[in-house]
Amino acid sequence: MHQGKLVFAQLMLYLPLSTFRRCVADHRGEHKVKDFSCLDQFFAMAFAQMTYRESLRDIEVNLRAQVRRLYHMGFRCQTISRNTLANANATRPWQIYADFAQHPIGLARSL
Repeated sequence: MHQGKLVFAQLMLYLPLSTFRRCVADHRGEHKVKDFSCLDQFFAMAFAQMTYRESLRDIEVNLRAQVRRLYHMGFRCQTISRNTLANANATRPWQIYADFAQHPIGLARSL
């Protein structure tokens, strides 16, 4: 049985979540959002980037294969569908993630 944290969750620990939440609040990214938060969207896209996923269907299939581990990976949603991810990518302001990318993470200090 698995005893430690998953590698994806360990990598996501280095992100300054307070800065991310500030960027989301500045751009009202959580306006009229019920289940799939901006942080879940960011984690899904980071997972896709790290694992070389090529399409929304590919992302969906791989995350659904890990449905029991989504919570342990940092996701707070129960499941991720292709339509939900596509709608989030189309409607949420991209400036949230651009502003978050502008902030220094400070990986060199912690390593």
